[in-house]
Amino acid sequence: MTTETTPLRGRICLVAGATRGAGRAIAVQLGTAGATVYVTGRTTREKVSEVGRATETIEETAELVTAAGGEGIAVPTDHLDPEQVRALVERIDREQGRLDVLVNDVWGGEHLVTFGKKTWENDLAGGLRMLELGVRTHAITSHLAVPLLIRNPGGLVVEVTDGTAAYNSTHFRENLYYDLAKNAPIRMAFGLAKELAEYGGTAVVVTPGWLRSEQMLAGFGVTEENWRDATEKIPDFGVSESPVYVGRAVAALAADPDRRRWTGQSLSSAQLAGEYGFTDADGSRPDAWGFIVASETGKRNPEDYR
Repeated sequence: MTTETTPLRGRICLVAGATRGAGRAIAVQLGTAGATVYVTGRTTREKVSEVGRATETIEETAELVTAAGGEGIAVPTDHLDPEQVRALVERIDREQGRLDVLVNDVWGGEHLVTFGKKTWENDLAGGLRMLELGVRTHAITSHLAVPLLIRNPGGLVVEVTDGTAAYNSTHFRENLYYDLAKNAPIRMAFGLAKELAEYGGTAVVVTPGWLRSEQMLAGFGVTEENWRDATEKIPDFGVSESPVYVGRAVAALAADPDRRRWTGQSLSSAQLAGEYGFTDADGSRPDAWGFIVASETGKRNPEDYR
């Protein structure tokens, strides 16, 4: 392996919320680039989180990171518990003495989202739980992990959300609690960028497009191998992307010595693919957000945006 193929060799990363979906793919792609990656989540081989999926575990994620060429280290962590997060950061400090990349991808609230109801018609407990999972976890993790990150100049914080700042600022995400949970990371990245500037650090928010996560594929009754079968019922699914795409986006950012030019910005996997030249796993470059915006004017061919 060379520094060209493993540009993150020697870098220490933490992907908070890496059990499945975008978080898992980001961890694996950081590993592909040679990084040591601590992966966290609540679902282990012994315990399943409230999401209720036993098919993906953080131990498996860590193994995938190692198999990709990095070093994966699984640490069961509930990011709503400050003491668990504190112990995680102390372990990274003890074992590595540094942290170079923090990815805040904690979520796990899909099962709580309902659309087509007014705020007062939604379940209040479920809505508040979404805010805990999507906002409070990120705040706790940054509060406790960033002090280790800024010990050395050049640290990177990546907030992961759903939707670009441009799209979310003009579109209601159809559930107030979900809308708040997915807009908060955009402001977190903006604020952290201001705070990290004097330490030579970078903070951005990254969104995938229509993500073919394990849960999404299961919901459509397809697999990654035959996902196009779902387009027979929902043609727009043709612009979807695999989690690999956003994983490569974050790995490219982490390996870019000039990444500070992005600080404070909202970025999509498609935008970064255009900048860094990577593709999705199938060699395409889907632009889901471009398609979504264009479809509002009547242009609705997903294949024009792959």
